[in-house]
Amino acid sequence: MDQSHLVIYRPTNLKNRQMTPQRHLHDLNAMPDGRQPGQRGQATRQKLLDATVHLVAETPWRSVKVTDIARRAGTSPATFYQYFENVEGAITVLAEEIINDASGLADLADEGDWSPEFSWQTARKITEGFFNFWQEHGAIFRVLEFDTSDVDAGLRGLRVRALNAVTVALAASIASGQHAYGHTPPTGGDPMAMAGALVAMMASVSAHRYGFEFWGIRTASLLDAQAHLIHGAVTGSVVSSANGDATSSPRPRTGPVPGASVIAHRRPS
Repeated sequence: MDQSHLVIYRPTNLKNRQMTPQRHLHDLNAMPDGRQPGQRGQATRQKLLDATVHLVAETPWRSVKVTDIARRAGTSPATFYQYFENVEGAITVLAEEIINDASGLADLADEGDWSPEFSWQTARKITEGFFNFWQEHGAIFRVLEFDTSDVDAGLRGLRVRALNAVTVALAASIASGQHAYGHTPPTGGDPMAMAGALVAMMASVSAHRYGFEFWGIRTASLLDAQAHLIHGAVTGSVVSSANGDATSSPRPRTGPVPGASVIAHRRPS
């Protein structure tokens, strides 16, 4: 079958999967009393948000106090409360900004070229874009990842919302590929289920980057491995030698992996 002129099909059933609506920047910038800060106020507010990001990257977020944020930003706790109700409020604003920024990830899948000539590049751009996005916002994602208490119920669900747009867009691409290439994945054919699993995979891999490096796995190899899975989900085909250079993985930089000898002994001869 000549696949050089495949037309990407957008199935109507996925239109019922609602993407998370983005909050307008006007709403994100609003102070607790509803007023909009002026130019100097916006600069002060941004300093407080930047200080919050740095602190939650350095210490468990529950240990971060308003006084810590104000001190890092070079201002006072009273000034902090002009812009945010509490630390959770500042983190929520940061999470909402991430949700708005996540639309770029959705574009990589939604606007990508899945024709045979460019499908690998599209899959690779998705994994690289997701990885970079996670590295940029990793500190806040860690808060959203591990916060499960009832006290902070407002934070729960923000991680899902942040990844909603790219999941829906990837699901649409998978459904399009099933139609265009005439294949059905082994999951049973639910594009949203496969997209959700792939996005969860990319999030987990991005979050554990340094653990993989400890095992001697290059970041580029991780991105390629994930791109292969995405490419297969959309096109139903395997890309061989995508990089064009087969290089051996380096040995772990910090010594043997704990438990590796035990695993080796358990392997059948």
